[in-house]
Amino acid sequence: MPVISYFFGIYILMYHDNHTPPHFHIEYQGDEALMAIETGEVLQAQYPAKLVKLVREWAQESSL
Repeated sequence: MPVISYFFGIYILMYHDNHTPPHFHIEYQGDEALMAIETGEVLQAQYPAKLVKLVREWAQESSL
């Protein structure tokens, strides 16, 4: 899976033609979660609020 960003030990990855809803993958300390692009909702996992906030800010700045 292509890494599209890396910061503070957080990997952001995205498949070209993955299932809906549109999302990207977050990998941190060996755990993986999905985040919906449109809503910023974390799907299929729980991460600390600070980490989710960092990723949401990254997504806004990256204009995903």
